[in-house]
Amino acid sequence: MSYPTLLYIILAGIAALLIALFQYKFKTKSAANKTALFVVLRTITFFAVFLLLINPEFEQLTISTEKPNLVVAVDNSNSIKHLNNDDKILEILESLKENNAIYDKFNVDIFSFGNTLQPLDTLDFKENQTNIAAAFNSLNQVYKNTLSPTIIITDGNQTYGSDYSYAAKAYNQEIYPIVIGDTTSYTDLNLTQLNVNRYAFLKNKFPVEAIAVYTGKDPITTTFQITQGKAIIYSKQLTFSETKTSEIINLTLPAHSVGVQSYTATIRPIDIEKNTTNNSRNFAVEVIDQKTNVALVSSILHPDLGVLKKSIETNEQRTATILKPHELLGKLNDYQMVIAYQPNSKFTQLFAEIETLNKNKFVITGTKTDWNFLNTQSPHYKQEVTSQTEDYQAHLNTSYSSFIVEDLDFESLPPLSSPFGAPEFSIPIEPLLYKTVGNFKTNEPLLATFEVGGNREAILFGEHLWKWRAQNYLNTESFSEFDNFIGKLVQYLSSNKRKNRLEIEYKSFYQGNTNVTIKAQYFNKNYEFDKSETLMLTVKDETNTVVKTLPFLLKNNGFEADLSDLPAGSYQFSVQTKLENISKSGAFQILEYNVEQQFYSANASKLDYIATQRYFATNYQELFTNLLENSNYKPIQKSNKNTVPLIDWKYLLALIVLSLSIEWFLRKYKGLI
Repeated sequence: MSYPTLLYIILAGIAALLIALFQYKFKTKSAANKTALFVVLRTITFFAVFLLLINPEFEQLTISTEKPNLVVAVDNSNSIKHLNNDDKILEILESLKENNAIYDKFNVDIFSFGNTLQPLDTLDFKENQTNIAAAFNSLNQVYKNTLSPTIIITDGNQTYGSDYSYAAKAYNQEIYPIVIGDTTSYTDLNLTQLNVNRYAFLKNKFPVEAIAVYTGKDPITTTFQITQGKAIIYSKQLTFSETKTSEIINLTLPAHSVGVQSYTATIRPIDIEKNTTNNSRNFAVEVIDQKTNVALVSSILHPDLGVLKKSIETNEQRTATILKPHELLGKLNDYQMVIAYQPNSKFTQLFAEIETLNKNKFVITGTKTDWNFLNTQSPHYKQEVTSQTEDYQAHLNTSYSSFIVEDLDFESLPPLSSPFGAPEFSIPIEPLLYKTVGNFKTNEPLLATFEVGGNREAILFGEHLWKWRAQNYLNTESFSEFDNFIGKLVQYLSSNKRKNRLEIEYKSFYQGNTNVTIKAQYFNKNYEFDKSETLMLTVKDETNTVVKTLPFLLKNNGFEADLSDLPAGSYQFSVQTKLENISKSGAFQILEYNVEQQFYSANASKLDYIATQRYFATNYQELFTNLLENSNYKPIQKSNKNTVPLIDWKYLLALIVLSLSIEWFLRKYKGLI
């Protein structure tokens, strides 16, 4: 407390006493024994009032001790159990939990990781992918700007995600790997990569690229072959040596019949190989006999055009052709839908032809759109013409029901630019995205779909979709979420098929290391999404035996069932509603492939690169001792200085009320009132 404040308090006390004396000694003629108590009470009242006005404060110093964190990340992937290293990890964790000295010195946080990082509950070593980079990225978000030495217990073999050495360096903490597994390098042949398109066209040939890698010193000769069933449809002899350790095989295969065609690529193992699981890989191609052609029409140049073409064509079933409006005239029947990008008067003839041929279209507007023209072309929507532009962010309509939409975290995406104003619709629409202006979420549509007379149309009020695709990559390290979103919109607009009350979404085949999910939507008799219905999924194997029955879980604007625990094989399934007799069925394959079984040795060299100091399952106790003796990991004393009021204003008010009340009752009792 400062000296002037202390002086004010003293003066306030003196002033309060003088005022009270003046009121009771000089202005009244009561006896001294009657007025003394009143003087005290009135002095307290005035003094409390003055303290409220002065509001004296003092500095409060709080000292706390903060222990450093000890972060432990444990590999919970299938590769640990496959090579019988699970007991070693459990032994290390048990020893850590029993080490009271470690817990006294550190705040110990234990996590497990496979595809994602999560707080440790139980270890079952069933994760089908290992993403060490994602684990470091997640830890960096939690422990950034803290002292958190990190123990990572793993074999160092990553099967998914970006190079974890970069994520480890960005983590900026001291890392102590405990290497699990055999670090000896054995002679091995490995089919490390197999690249093939998901779709092929009937009576065409589709490309296949395989990468074979050899680890060893002696020259060898082996055979690479592709089989379909028991038939060998491709074969090639390969030679490797200490200097020639890899070979890329490029080939094409014919697509003879429609449907899912399954194949197996194999490198013939050599006699001394310990791990032959990684010598073969299954793959499949879905052969189709038609393709969706999309016309992407614009009279201006814009990066959105390239992004839309790229996103549409990530699905091999679709092609997108960028055209000027006059180039599409007379050719509309070659396309299933039209994307009209920022239309202007040059679209006059094209829009007339689209109307005549009843083609579905997707209109994208922006700062270059001629709304004077567009208002005359569409009887269904209009927008006031202004010279002002506005930036709009998006938020998802979770009740959207025309098709299943995954949330891209739209609220984190950059704003789109569009002329200022709210569109007016003369027909019912279904908004997919709403506009967000600043922090205010509106009910104005940013992206909406509607159906008129059997035709489907969508309209987007904003340009700069390329920013969305780029941001989605920054968020997820992949373009797939954005591309799938555009793909679903194109799929919806490319078809005039009447909506069914029960819609299902699934893939014809799944790789063995990916999540197997089936999605569904159910609509009531008014074709409104009904989340109150219960959907049941029944799965049968090739022998028509029921292998799984489970309910769908509600997720956003649809239902979802997870079948990732099914083994490889061919399956049939049916989806049945509980309250109404509505069902749908389908079939899919799960290809046999376990990426976690492709490794026989631990990747100690990669862990060396990120390590402050490396340890093994045989000397982990040495790590615990070093952590306890390391003087860098000492508790930190932190002092926190706060300015707080000398007396809380609530107590002063209570004191004023109390003193005045006592004075009033005493005066009443003594007959002075």
